[in-house]
Amino acid sequence: MGDVKLEGVTKRYDEVTAVDDMNLDIEDGEFVTFVGPSGCGKSTTLETIAGLTMPTDGSITIAGREVTDLPPKDRGIAMVFQNIALFPHMDVYDNISFGLRIRKYDTEEIDRRVERAAEIVQLEGMVDRMPSEMSGGQRQRVAIARAIVREPEVFLMDEPLANLDAKLRVHMRTELQRLHKELDTTIIYVTHDQAEAMTMSDRIAVINDGELQQIAPPLVCYNEPANRFVAGFIGSPSMNVIDGVVDAEGLSTDHLRLRFDTAAVGLAEGDRVSFGVRPEDVYLAENRDVVTDPSETISMQTDVLEPMGDQIFVYMNAPDGETGGMEASDGRDGDQLLMSVEPDADVQADERHEVVVDRSRVHLFDVESGDAIAHGLTEGAAPETATGEVEEA
Repeated sequence: MGDVKLEGVTKRYDEVTAVDDMNLDIEDGEFVTFVGPSGCGKSTTLETIAGLTMPTDGSITIAGREVTDLPPKDRGIAMVFQNIALFPHMDVYDNISFGLRIRKYDTEEIDRRVERAAEIVQLEGMVDRMPSEMSGGQRQRVAIARAIVREPEVFLMDEPLANLDAKLRVHMRTELQRLHKELDTTIIYVTHDQAEAMTMSDRIAVINDGELQQIAPPLVCYNEPANRFVAGFIGSPSMNVIDGVVDAEGLSTDHLRLRFDTAAVGLAEGDRVSFGVRPEDVYLAENRDVVTDPSETISMQTDVLEPMGDQIFVYMNAPDGETGGMEASDGRDGDQLLMSVEPDADVQADERHEVVVDRSRVHLFDVESGDAIAHGLTEGAAPETATGEVEEA
């Protein structure tokens, strides 16, 4: 059994807390990805599981054994790093088998394991090659095969695809998913690339400032983020976020009014909340008939268009240079709203357009704590037709 359990794991470096009271239960055979911005503590958490870093507090259990004080070689894990670190003077066979030879495995067992690992990572016929004769993707497969021959309880992977080009990363993501299916072994994977996290994982552990923000399946993190940080980090481009004030009929900001049953989500008049909506849930008002629950219209001025092939990202400013408290975690200006439209949409720069948001896809967050209040406001929303004008502050 390759289950992994972290209880209250904390790692401090003098005055800096890299990992803060981490509690995780990872089931046998799961593919769990640690994702978050650089310096958030995801690699440090992985290193404590590996035994490369000793936690300041807490305990770590792997396959039912407490391993907190054990060295890496006794933990039943194998690790693949961002730096492939193959021995350049050894061929593929010797690189893959190096750890087994150090541990004095007999030749027959080494041959069996190397042959099986090479087959799994599709390196048959290449075991006599030198690393210098291989592509970057092939060398990464050698590093993975070197981990496979250990037959570990748990694979730990620290950004193993970061040094590959974009096309090869996509290919290797598919290979890692196939590998996981083939081995049926627990994999804990670290990345800052949310595309890797979303496409490969059974669950994502979103980490920020050393604290676990949410652990859930990828689509749950996307559709039901636990807080404003998760909402902004998962999804590209980032979610639009607008601060507003609750009144008797819903939410008011400088540039829109969103009517809904405030009591149904536990809000009272005067509460300050953040309203979030993803670019794909913002529509031109002329297309409101395809929206599940369209909001009142919002008047915006188009600024920059980014054609992406299958869609166009439209950056829109508040009209007449007004500011409305709009912001996003990707550094967009505070008065911008981002919308995604079809590639044939009749939208040009420097045009005024009326847009609506899908109330059923709206997210509300507490301004102070950032915690999620509600996901979707269809139920209890008051019927309303388009106003065709901006709600003045």
